[in-house]
Amino acid sequence: MMLVMPVFAASPGAITTVVRPDSKTGRLVRTTVVPPNSVNRQAAPDLTKPDLTKMVDRIAGEQGVEIPLVHSVIRAESNYNPNAVSPKGALGLMQLIPATARRFGVSNVFDAQENIQGGVRYLRFLLDYYEGDYTRAIAAYNAGEAAVDKYRGIPPYAETQNYVSRVAKNLKVARQNQAVSTPTTPVPVTTETAKLETYRPIQASVGSDGRIYYRTP
Repeated sequence: MMLVMPVFAASPGAITTVVRPDSKTGRLVRTTVVPPNSVNRQAAPDLTKPDLTKMVDRIAGEQGVEIPLVHSVIRAESNYNPNAVSPKGALGLMQLIPATARRFGVSNVFDAQENIQGGVRYLRFLLDYYEGDYTRAIAAYNAGEAAVDKYRGIPPYAETQNYVSRVAKNLKVARQNQAVSTPTTPVPVTTETAKLETYRPIQASVGSDGRIYYRTP
């Protein structure tokens, strides 16, 4: 038996969810299907990398989220492709799934500004929820809060562990680039910058058992 159900999309009917029983476990498995034609109809207007950079910087500043963090997530998610579609149905620059797009008020996931606003709102929510813990916030962006809460940290999923490591590496480079381009004139400490200083960077290390462990100092 196979069930096909429509889910959120900028154009009705463009995206469907197929539910079918797994042959081994018998459990129902949900798969999101995005027809290629629907992506073409929703294609975003051409934007240059400088345009996207300015847009990201502005929206991140408005939401009080560290700018290098947002760029690091976008680079890991779509590498700045506004029309990106993942095999699991994540869409746009910040690879929002339909449920997350609805949750954070995004009506057109292929509109670069809307997508960034939704993704940054989600990051802001996660940083607040995990009290500034970057490791858990980034893991939850990939795997969801439920999985992170269940395992009290990064879930034992290879995809999520690799994702956190990739974002951490991107963040290190992004911070270095920002430091080079930022004037040396002292910047006044505001409430928002004070909050950002409480965020803890991700550090990865290999334990004696050969496993990778992530921590924040």
